[in-house]
Amino acid sequence: MKGRTKKRRLKGIGPGDGIIIAVMVVICFVTLYPVWYTVILSFNDSMDALRGGIYWFPRKFSLQSYRTVFLDNAIIKAFNVTAWRTLIGTVVSVFFTAMTAYAFSKKYIMGNRVYLIIGTITMFFGGGIIPYFILLRSIGLYDTFLVYIIPAMFNFWNCIIFMSFFRELPAGLEESARLDGANDFVIFIRIVIPLSMPVLATIALFNGVYHWNDYFAGVMYINNPDLQPIQTFLYRIIASVSVNRGTIDMPASISAQQISSQSVKLATMVVTTGPIICIYPFLQRYFVKGVMIGSIKG
Repeated sequence: MKGRTKKRRLKGIGPGDGIIIAVMVVICFVTLYPVWYTVILSFNDSMDALRGGIYWFPRKFSLQSYRTVFLDNAIIKAFNVTAWRTLIGTVVSVFFTAMTAYAFSKKYIMGNRVYLIIGTITMFFGGGIIPYFILLRSIGLYDTFLVYIIPAMFNFWNCIIFMSFFRELPAGLEESARLDGANDFVIFIRIVIPLSMPVLATIALFNGVYHWNDYFAGVMYINNPDLQPIQTFLYRIIASVSVNRGTIDMPASISAQQISSQSVKLATMVVTTGPIICIYPFLQRYFVKGVMIGSIKG
């Protein structure tokens, strides 16, 4: 019986399924190969890579490009700024957005509908980058680390996902907690937060990827080089290569003949994208579950 069942399953794969599988294989290849190509070039000897002809594996393995990257103190500082920005920004944003969404999920809150309408409008209309820049400068956030944290504390789309989840929680849990003398904040911390781990992981992933990959804030709102994130540093390396026709400033310990600007750029790209790629698979199951709960149930 088991053999027949397996044969039926194999026979069930028709021409249409085969076409879909083939298309998905092509899409996966087109998506993943550029990443793989970047990695193998970054691990290849820079002068040898200039000859071309490298497609699948490094032809002449070398860590010289990564040595150049990690010998540069500016890159280390930028990496630290990005790490702290991602950690602090994600924690603060998730907690503040969840707390706001918990209040919005209660229909008895005065002005609930008005706040929701205002928040929805902000999803489609903005004041523009110049007024936003003037605002940040006038409140003292320009060229400070807090410019990464405070403006990103609240996102209305994430708030909607939280609200959809919170409205599905059993009302009896809160009522029993109130009978025991718990206030709203205690209920939120001790009951709502532990029950909301899937959606919390989802929003944390959204925020973490945003903070890690964002370069625009560092370009527009930061003038101090010690406060620039790693993505902004990479952006300036690429811009420098373009302006200087393929040359960049190298650390004094590395001669220009040993390393090329292209290999340094690729190594920096791998260093900046590697951590978030490594973390994502561990949060994938929470990501899918949280999105489904926050959308279908809502």
